[in-house]
Amino acid sequence: MFSFSDQNNMFARRCVWVNGPVIVGAGPSGLAVGACLKEQGIPCVVLERADCIASLWQKRTYDRLKLHLPKQFCQLPKLPFPQHFPEYPTKKQFIDYLESYASHFGIKPQFNESVESAKYDEACRLWRIKTVSLQGSVRSEIEYICQWIVVATGENAERVVPEIDGLGDFYGEIIHACEYKSGEKYSGKKVLVVGCGNSGMEVSLDLVNHNAKPSMVSRSSVHVLPREIFGKSTFELAMMMMKWLPVWIVDKILLLLTWFILGNTESYGLKRPSIGPLELKNTYGKTPVLDVGALEKIRSGDIEVVPGIKKFSKNMVELVNGEELAIDSVVLATGYCSNVPSWLKEAEFFSKAGYPKTPFPNGWKGNTGLYAVGFTKRGLSGASSDAMKIAQDISKVWKEDLKQKKQKVPTHRRCISTF
Repeated sequence: MFSFSDQNNMFARRCVWVNGPVIVGAGPSGLAVGACLKEQGIPCVVLERADCIASLWQKRTYDRLKLHLPKQFCQLPKLPFPQHFPEYPTKKQFIDYLESYASHFGIKPQFNESVESAKYDEACRLWRIKTVSLQGSVRSEIEYICQWIVVATGENAERVVPEIDGLGDFYGEIIHACEYKSGEKYSGKKVLVVGCGNSGMEVSLDLVNHNAKPSMVSRSSVHVLPREIFGKSTFELAMMMMKWLPVWIVDKILLLLTWFILGNTESYGLKRPSIGPLELKNTYGKTPVLDVGALEKIRSGDIEVVPGIKKFSKNMVELVNGEELAIDSVVLATGYCSNVPSWLKEAEFFSKAGYPKTPFPNGWKGNTGLYAVGFTKRGLSGASSDAMKIAQDISKVWKEDLKQKKQKVPTHRRCISTF
């Protein structure tokens, strides 16, 4: 490794040559790729801007969170969940699983390293990845040079905060769902939950369980399905039916069964989309809500469903129907987005929104050694599938190169350190 420091030892810069791929992101997707590469005997460097693996799960999720799908659909490649885990593992259990997964495969990410830019160098046909890290008073800049880069920052890298008229004038607390942990401190308070997806539903349910009074904004249509049908996971049942039936028929069956179990959800202010839940997920990536008890609280009136917001004022919110609500706090369950365009200097494979332009199942591989994992909108099972494809694809080139020559240090740059 070659490095130098200034007189105050406040700034350090070094250049690192990586024999294998650089994986950006140490969430479940990045760990899955790292494990699959390790199984192929391929070294890699995993870069993570946070100080831990799976920072979304560890730092930006509420306490009551459990996996919405059975564990067999959420495990990563090469290592299943422990048998004693329940069918729907808790947040803590899933984090423990990820920690043991990283330890099992010897994955040691470079923590507190934020990627500033990644660009393909046409002249030398290699990727240049520049990072910045701050350890105490020492700021370091590192440039990694490699043949392959795997983008594993995922679909939920940054919170989405919508622009709503008057939101800045509101006197009460405003937080995003990623900051919400528990409804304990909201007991007796009127809380407006903006969003009726899985997060909005669960936050509202948690607030009720802590004696708060939530109103949930349902601006757009949403499919609400029972988590289980006749004792079997709704997702598992759908996957079984899709082996024999087209998507549109499976959707009709699911909606019919849902009507028998949950009743007409539109009567509670939850308008259903015109497209079936599976077709909507496959086409637009919009996940249906799997009900874990919120609908019962909506029926009883403990959770009030309200239409879209017109504007906020000091301690009130005006809805599009003219109704005004006095509220104490706001939780924005408004989702997340990709941050890829902010650092990846590439416009052919990724769209301006930060997702692969090529639709599933071919959105895992770009040109010039660029790969993407965790962008399928198919959860952990989609990430696991793409991780295995990526490792196999890199392995082919790796083994061919190994036969011909040893990895060489590029002559255009003094890159002495090797991983």
